[in-house]
Amino acid sequence: MEVKDPGKFPVCRSHVLGESSGLISKFTLVSSASLADMKYLLVVAMGIAGLIARDAAPSVGSDARARELIQTLNLSVLPRESGYLGIIGRSAQTVTVDGRTLAVQSQNYYMLTRDLPVNYLHWLAPDDTHILIEGGPVDYFIFHPDGRAEKVTLGLDFAAGQRPVVAVPGGCWKALRLHDHVSYALMANTLSPEFTSDRVKIGAGADWVKRFANSASWATPKALRELIGPNWTGIAPP
Repeated sequence: MEVKDPGKFPVCRSHVLGESSGLISKFTLVSSASLADMKYLLVVAMGIAGLIARDAAPSVGSDARARELIQTLNLSVLPRESGYLGIIGRSAQTVTVDGRTLAVQSQNYYMLTRDLPVNYLHWLAPDDTHILIEGGPVDYFIFHPDGRAEKVTLGLDFAAGQRPVVAVPGGCWKALRLHDHVSYALMANTLSPEFTSDRVKIGAGADWVKRFANSASWATPKALRELIGPNWTGIAPP
């Protein structure tokens, strides 16, 4: 059947429909191909973005990673003891100590870095447990009330005798030192009962050095003075 269009050649309706159907098919193929190309480009773009993000993120163990952790965890320099501290919180449970109500536990982030590698000598009344989160290792110099001195290394090389957790009993003196050529060590520490500023002592003097000198092979008077650092009390050492 023909359809007459004035002024134009006769057109067969079936021919028109056939051509329309062909155009639609071609458009569908083109659209499908375009959609596939778009999906491919999107996957490629996401992959490139992932690589850029990976390359931009500081690598674990680097100085840049240490700076990132300090910023992310809102750490600040701990006066006198040195290192970086961030308060996490304290337990809602309480305990009575010497007639005083204290939280059962308080928690902090603590960090040593290449720039601040030493946590100087201090004494704490509460138990103090340190858990390695990232980095290290760190040497702990622990001085017990009975005159013993102990060195423990916080780290993940178990074959070398390192430990991922160091528990320091209340009533001990301690100092920490980051290993050489290490960028940082990030730890979580819990104090039980909670930390209070009147139950800590920072620094020591000649009597303390005399008491613990040679209590271990590493505990020379010079080494002990270095652990006291800027917090020497009494007459300055020679």
